[in-house]
Amino acid sequence: MPHLIAVLAGDGIGPEVTAQAVRVLEAVGADLVFESALVGGCAYDATGHPLPPETLALCKRSDAVLLGAVGGPKWDNVQPVSLRPEVGALLPLRGELNLYANVRPAKTFPALLSSSPLKGDNGLIDLVVMRELTGGIYFGKPRERREDGAVAVDTCIYSKPEVERIARRAFEIAQNRRKHVTSVDKANVLETSRLWRETVIGVAADYPDVELAHMLVDNCAMQFVRNPKQFDVIVTENMFGDILSDESSVITGSLGMLPSASLSDPNRGRVFGLYEPIHGSAPDIAGQNKANPLATILSTAMMLQYSFGDFATASRIEQAVEATLEEGYRTGDIYTEGTRLVGTKEMGDAVIAQL
Repeated sequence: MPHLIAVLAGDGIGPEVTAQAVRVLEAVGADLVFESALVGGCAYDATGHPLPPETLALCKRSDAVLLGAVGGPKWDNVQPVSLRPEVGALLPLRGELNLYANVRPAKTFPALLSSSPLKGDNGLIDLVVMRELTGGIYFGKPRERREDGAVAVDTCIYSKPEVERIARRAFEIAQNRRKHVTSVDKANVLETSRLWRETVIGVAADYPDVELAHMLVDNCAMQFVRNPKQFDVIVTENMFGDILSDESSVITGSLGMLPSASLSDPNRGRVFGLYEPIHGSAPDIAGQNKANPLATILSTAMMLQYSFGDFATASRIEQAVEATLEEGYRTGDIYTEGTRLVGTKEMGDAVIAQL
């Protein structure tokens, strides 16, 4: 029976890049069926809410979710804030679907090394940021304005089980990579970070083949620029992971190149996940056939790997993307003199031709 994929194209360039990703999944012959639904600003315009009940229901009965992007300046001032696309769609999706483990690989393709802001081979990185996605300061209560708006309060809270489960996912991924985990916190200042560090140390005892190191978040941000090759798998809390994963992505040369997966707990050997590029909706180029679809295409490879265990087909997609880049195809965000400038659909065509 085919796996059902919920396609939430979203706003801005989301529909363009997801369309190419679906074409790639069809080209590799994956046993999938697709059903689309509204999410984000377009959903707010159509229904008055960025995450309509029917969209959430589709996600809950699907086997995986492919998301494009949500939000844009058009909805930046929607009131209440809870109805803005990023707050009213992304956060509830993560909570309702128990998507607590955000996996963000940052890998430089050799063909794009010249686009890295780091000099020489320092820009050739291959690391994974594991970000806890459903706890911390983004979800803690109270979260409010007080004293007629003159005082704002956000609460950072973590429990030991929350830390344990993301740590275990990090160690499991490291076992299939270079067997090194760096746990990033602010244990010299924050009580939640002290709990984080103590808990990760406890989990590490179950993975004796994986080396564990600890690093304060400010030092980690510096080391990303100074020597990013030292990292294999980084595990960290929600806000730190949000910041560090974006920093790591820039080292590879373009936000338009990096995929991500947000995963739930395994259930009967299967992992439910939401797969999306890490870039935003880029409304300034929406509808112009200029967006880079490769991050979304690579997200489908992660889907095949993590949700369906199809490592071979996932590898085919990754190799097709790399071969396309080696042949010189470039969208505007990664274009350099001497390469071939193409549009969104043409980049999808080139990857499919490789497949």
